[in-house]
Amino acid sequence: MSQPTAGAIGTPRRYVHSLWLLSARDLRVRYATSVLGYLWSVLDPLVMSAIYWFVFTVVFHRKVGAEPYIVFLISALLPWVWFNTAVGEFTRAFQKDARLIRSTAIPRSIWIVRVILTKGMEFTFAIPVLVLFAVFGGAKAGWGLLLFPVAMIWQAVLLIGLGLLIAPLCVLWTDLERTTALILRALFYVSPIIYGFHDLPHAFHIVGALNPLSGIFTLYRLGFFPGQWQTEPVVIGAIVTLVFLVLGLYTFRSLERNVLKEL
Repeated sequence: MSQPTAGAIGTPRRYVHSLWLLSARDLRVRYATSVLGYLWSVLDPLVMSAIYWFVFTVVFHRKVGAEPYIVFLISALLPWVWFNTAVGEFTRAFQKDARLIRSTAIPRSIWIVRVILTKGMEFTFAIPVLVLFAVFGGAKAGWGLLLFPVAMIWQAVLLIGLGLLIAPLCVLWTDLERTTALILRALFYVSPIIYGFHDLPHAFHIVGALNPLSGIFTLYRLGFFPGQWQTEPVVIGAIVTLVFLVLGLYTFRSLERNVLKEL
């Protein structure tokens, strides 16, 4: 029996309805079986922020970032957790629900988009923590907060491109799951999280700007740290994001049938 393809999707309304049902299911499973529930959305970035704040402020008397440093950290760590957990889920997005994917006419891209939506909602739930630290830390809000939703949309588009690229490749080559984990580990340190883009030596600005997260984190921070604005990571990062989106769409369409045979 031939498998339904992405062409037999149905209406956009059906797509959105299916996406919402799957995402709601994921959130229910995550929080219903957890004692701490909502706290897990913020605990990881909070612990990481506390550790890096202590190491770079108390131990090494840092010369990077901006004050208040804890707000500087959290404003990038929260979106990093969204990015990191989503990409980690992409590596097993199809294997996790292989039977359901094979037996339904739901478009396969929905299994990627639902990861982005679910992790994005968890990121949204954690935003009040950033607000609290900004208020009590003495960070001054500015016009840059208007770019916060733009950063979220930009990050979602980047994740769609990466998801469409990574998910099918990980079905065909299982070693890519571990490779992706190693890349994410390295990406944390080469992304402007514990430091700002402007802290990079000028010779590395172009290379750093090729990482789309540099531009995304710049927009997230502008609301509290207007001095963090840099044109290079925003412009170059946006172009790289579009490249990943096109590459992801092409890869997904090319490998979809092969992926269904492997599941």
